[in-house]
Amino acid sequence: MRKPIIAGNWKMNNNVAATKALVADLAPLVKDATCDVVICTPYTSLAAAVEATKGTNIKVGAENVHWAEKGAFTGEISADMLVELGVEYVIVGHSERRQYFGETDATVNARTKAALAKGLKVILCVGETLEEREAGITAEVVRRQTKVGFAGIPASELDNVVIAYEPVWAIGTGKTATAQEANDTIKVIRDCMAELYCDKCAEERVRIQYGGSMNAKNAEELMAQPQIDGGLIGGASLKAVDFSIVVAAGK
Repeated sequence: MRKPIIAGNWKMNNNVAATKALVADLAPLVKDATCDVVICTPYTSLAAAVEATKGTNIKVGAENVHWAEKGAFTGEISADMLVELGVEYVIVGHSERRQYFGETDATVNARTKAALAKGLKVILCVGETLEEREAGITAEVVRRQTKVGFAGIPASELDNVVIAYEPVWAIGTGKTATAQEANDTIKVIRDCMAELYCDKCAEERVRIQYGGSMNAKNAEELMAQPQIDGGLIGGASLKAVDFSIVVAAGK
């Protein structure tokens, strides 16, 4: 019922030349994918990525978007600017944005609304820190982030928002939640979405990725879990072969 989606988050990696080369290597490896395939690149590579992916099944996303349409927000990028480039997706609320750049649940919600208003699809990230997990409040944290993140967003937009569960302690650390841990927490998020919208909405329309160090070695086990609908891939998305193996697991 829920089509899997594998998205690569390149973070602050790859210039224009490297972007063109990686797309050229990746495209033939994922051309027969039955899941949605997305690459989210740095702003400076977006135009090149959009051009390089034309005629392929790879969609392009940005790594952030501002909530305002225009104005005195030095260094920020609006949804209109992304749309003009041909971008289709945008990541909102990544743990690194929350950790290093002051992102809050409220700003995540504002950015999500701004993106949706311009027709972009959103990958909305939620996840707990190591301290929160050890304190036994994982469910409380992801429920709060989900509730605030979706505040004021109508059910008609659910097909345009993908949730990415990414435990902060598993981002770039090499640590990964066990497949069962990831599945259980994603079930908490899905149950929260059922409360916010409806059971059928949550079961049939809400896609939830796992985003904590999913790679070529563990993707198949994670994707076999009933609640996991894909992955938000960091380091493994920078290597065409590794990313294609993850995509293959997303069938």
